[in-house]
Order: sequence, then C-alpha cells, then structure tokens
Amino acid sequence: MNASPLATTAAAAEHFDVLIVGAGISGVGAAYHMTKQCPGKTFVVLEALESFGGTWLTHKYPGIRSDSDLYTFGYRFKPWVGPPIATAEEILSYMGEVIEDNDLASHIRYRHKILDASWSSEANLWTVDAVREDTGERVAFTTNFLWMCQGYYRQSAGYTPEWPGMADFKGRIIHPQTWPDDPQLEGKKVVVIGSGATAATLIPNIADSCAHVTMLQRSPTYFVPGRNAIELADQLRELDVEEAWIHEIVRRKILHDQAAFTQRSFHEPEVVKQELLAGVSAFVGPEVTAEHFTPRYRPWRQRIAFVPDGDIFRAVGAGKASVVTDEIDRFVENGILLKSGKVLEADVVITATGFDLNVLGDIAFTVDGKPLDFSQSVTYRGMMFTGVPNLVWVFGYFRASWTLRADLIADFVCRLLGHMDRKGAKKVTVALRPEDRDMPLLPWIDPENFNPGYLMRGLHLLPRRGDKPEWQHTQDYWAEKDELPAIDLDEACFVYEGAPARTPVAAE
Repeated sequence: MNASPLATTAAAAEHFDVLIVGAGISGVGAAYHMTKQCPGKTFVVLEALESFGGTWLTHKYPGIRSDSDLYTFGYRFKPWVGPPIATAEEILSYMGEVIEDNDLASHIRYRHKILDASWSSEANLWTVDAVREDTGERVAFTTNFLWMCQGYYRQSAGYTPEWPGMADFKGRIIHPQTWPDDPQLEGKKVVVIGSGATAATLIPNIADSCAHVTMLQRSPTYFVPGRNAIELADQLRELDVEEAWIHEIVRRKILHDQAAFTQRSFHEPEVVKQELLAGVSAFVGPEVTAEHFTPRYRPWRQRIAFVPDGDIFRAVGAGKASVVTDEIDRFVENGILLKSGKVLEADVVITATGFDLNVLGDIAFTVDGKPLDFSQSVTYRGMMFTGVPNLVWVFGYFRASWTLRADLIADFVCRLLGHMDRKGAKKVTVALRPEDRDMPLLPWIDPENFNPGYLMRGLHLLPRRGDKPEWQHTQDYWAEKDELPAIDLDEACFVYEGAPARTPVAAE
C-alpha cells in the first residue's frame, strides 16, 4: 500500500534567513523591504493560494473594492495613480507591478500551505512544515525568523450565523467570501444580510439584475459618501507634478485630515455624527436616514467605509434597493421571518455577515516542544509576543489603512534583524520587565473603543495587552509613525540570546 504524500517524511529542509508567511498586501510589502533594507539576507514567501493578492484574490463578489483610499492603503514606496477607491482588479495590478519591478516572483512559493511551525532553542531555528497543494508533496523549511503576513481572518470561508430554520429555506444562501461562479440572481428577489462595507458594495452592483434587492440589517453603520476622486491629486497632475511627489503630498494630506477627524470623533462625537448623517441624507432624505442609516453607537467604534459616489444610497433613492432594519426570528421556506412578524420574501439570501478571526494562520505552533497558547501571551506593540521567539506578526490599523502599519513594521523587522547581527544574537524574545509584573492584563483591544463583531467573537483567541504603551496595539498610526522608528532595541523588553547550534560536518 502506498504511503500518503502527507505522511511522507519531507526531504532535507531548505533554509532561509527569513520566512514570510503570505503573499497578500503585507507579504509582498515585506518582500520588497527585505530586498531594499536587508539585501544580504535570504528569504522566501510561502503562500497557500495560487497567486498573490490575499483578500483581493479570494474575494470575487460583484463590485469588490477597497473601503479606504489607495494613497494610504497603497505602499509608501509605490505611487498610486488611479482613483482613490480601487477595484480588486486594480489593486492586484498594482501589486503585480511591485512584484515585477522588484524581481520578487523568484522569492514566492505559491500553493504552499503551512501546517505547523516549531521553534528549537537548541538550534535557534524555526522548522516549518508545509504541503504543496498542487502535488500533495510535504516540504520543510528552516528559518531564523518568521514574519507573519497572513492577515487576520480565515480565507477559506466567511462567518454565517446559525439561524433557526435555515434548512427549511427553499432558496439559495451565499456568503460573499465564497462567491459562486453562477449566483443566478437575474430576476430574483435577493436579501443581503448585513450593513457593513461588503453589503454596501454588493447591493448597487447587483441591483440592476435582480427583481429587487433588500438590505436587512440589525443596526445601521456609518458611511462616508463622496466623489471617487481627490481634487488635490487632480490639480497636481494638471501642473505636471511627478507622481511620486503627488503620492506623498496627497498621502500626507489624507493622513492629516484623518487624524483630525478621528480626534473629533472622540472629542465632539455628536457633531461628527450629524455631519456623517447629513452626507447620507443628501441622497435618501432625512426620514430614511433617521430610520435606516442612524447607528446606535458613536462614530469610529466600528470601521467607517467610504462609499464612492454614494452608490448604495443612489440605489435606495432610485427604488432599486430597499432597507429593512429588524432582527431575524428564523428562516422559512420562502424567505426570512422577522421579529416584527413580517416575512421578507427571498429567492436568494446573501450573508454579508463578516468573517472568522484567524490567529496566526491556523498554524500549529510549538516552542521547544510545547504547544503555543497564543492567548496566554502578552503583546509587545501588537507585533511581538512574550514567550514567542524570532517572530513578528503584521496586524494593521482599523481607523487607518492596514498597509501604513505593514510598512512601519517592515522597517522595525529589518532594523531588528540588523541589530541582532551586530550583537551576534540568534534569538530575541520580548519579556515583561520587573516593573510590568503586577501590570493588569486586559483583552487585546478595548471593546468600548472598537468592537466589530468579528473581533468580539474571536477576542478570546488573541494575546492580552497591558496598561502601558509597550504592551498594547494602540491603533494610532499618528503616534506609531514616530514611536516605532524610535524604539530602543536594547530596552529591557528585548531579551537576546546566543549563537546557533553547530551543524555536524559530514566526514569526507
């Protein structure tokens, strides 16, 4: 009987100085920074999917686009020249140019799904076991340093709550994250459950083909409708300013305005709320805004999405789409029974209900033979973790573009690698200092300040934070842009240890 490829012992492991997990927006950026800031080091990027892109590759639903501007979601080193809110296709093209222009393709291994990662303090190495999903072959790698760029949610499937009666429904249930090739929406009554950026994107992009589409929401979300253009960028282009300058100037202007808006949302939340509602009311009127687009929470307790040209509100105003604010009692044969007693008829239900948090890529980690319980560690600035050596995780911002933090962390990782070389250190961990021993340990993030559903469902899986800046993921780009580059790599939080075990030389 032939052994399964998964059971076959891997051949001798390939070794790299750095192993980057994931070829999404963070992983491609990490690879770029390795080539520029650590040119003498070897590295590999392992990606489970068939190509680069992450979210922008896996999400196929109609209209898939960014919910923040590409001047800040794009890399600081690669000028963005398109409209600020970009389609998945445009973002993939942009990332492809980064890969091609910097010869990164040779460093990326696609269809390599990582199964487990084990740290040995004796060897001062990570051993990473993976399977090639195209051949079933088991492969192994060793690396001095793991750079986790796999994102924060499970790519394979989205989150759909278990409502009573779902098996009784005679129609079709689709999650946007696993969009089918043949959704068959033409002439159908469609209900989209959810009120976030995904629902706001989907609805105007399917409204023309459906008999009717209804957004069913338990509670409203804040949106910012506006023209999908930046006047300053257009003016600078008319003046023939170089794109690199335009990118930097516009980027700084957006970040300046975002900082002011975020502060206002804390200091004058009611004024900001009324401004946001006025933007929606301009499309659908004050009565619809009051009934269906006035959230229960203050601005910025959840992410605020930009709606280009107010497209979902225009669809509602034109009667192509409608909104129902109610709660689900159960599914029935012909649709959804609401708690108000009304039946919302549907042929197709689309559950734009979010995703499942994914902690470190669902990889089984061990440290010196002991399984890693990530939730029992304490985070150092949201990127390193007590008791976990030679590992950094990219976890971006909620109130600013993800990639801003990916670039900052890349600088930190490259600086840390160089610092370890100069010290002759092969291992670095972060550890609580004596003055931190009695520090209260709290959830990863304060739910009073930010509480989206996916985070609340998975908060117990994440590391804990302390009450000092070093032991928190602050979510504050405007502070971190100065703080992270100024980190003293010899401060007491960092513990460095010696040389790797010698590899026996085979007798000649």
